[in-house]
Amino acid sequence: MTATRLRTLLLVAAAATAVTWWLMQMTVGRGASTPPEVPWLVVAVELVIAGVVLALGWAVRQYQEGRRPSLSPLRAARTAVLAKASCYTGALLVGWYGGQALSLLTDADVPGNPGRAGAAGLAVLGAAVLAAVGLVVEHFCRVPPPDGDAERRPEPDADPTAG
Repeated sequence: MTATRLRTLLLVAAAATAVTWWLMQMTVGRGASTPPEVPWLVVAVELVIAGVVLALGWAVRQYQEGRRPSLSPLRAARTAVLAKASCYTGALLVGWYGGQALSLLTDADVPGNPGRAGAAGLAVLGAAVLAAVGLVVEHFCRVPPPDGDAERRPEPDADPTAG
């Protein structure tokens, strides 16, 4: 599994923001009512999920540093997959709530929109924390390369039978 790149996450977030903003502009432009406010509980849930991912990643880091006697390889692999999922989920949520906030801010003269934009902005911050924690935990789950001296392979031109 390759490491997630920050640039990829930024592109995902930007694309999701643009699509969400466009969809919101289309629906409001066609006479739809104002969108519902983003619940404040969204931020708490994002932060709880980030905390769980960080706790699982910390256990892997402790094992890598030799401070934890044992860790199931399956649990470490699941933690790495969870970290990658957190990266992409956080980036998508940044775009989803960012697009909502942007759309609401462009129509700030409508009563209630600044408050809705603030709630969406806080959800963006929570989603950014989730993505950042995913990147950090993914870094914790990296397996160091094998020692160069211990598993040194012969050169392609070298005779393996020569002593």
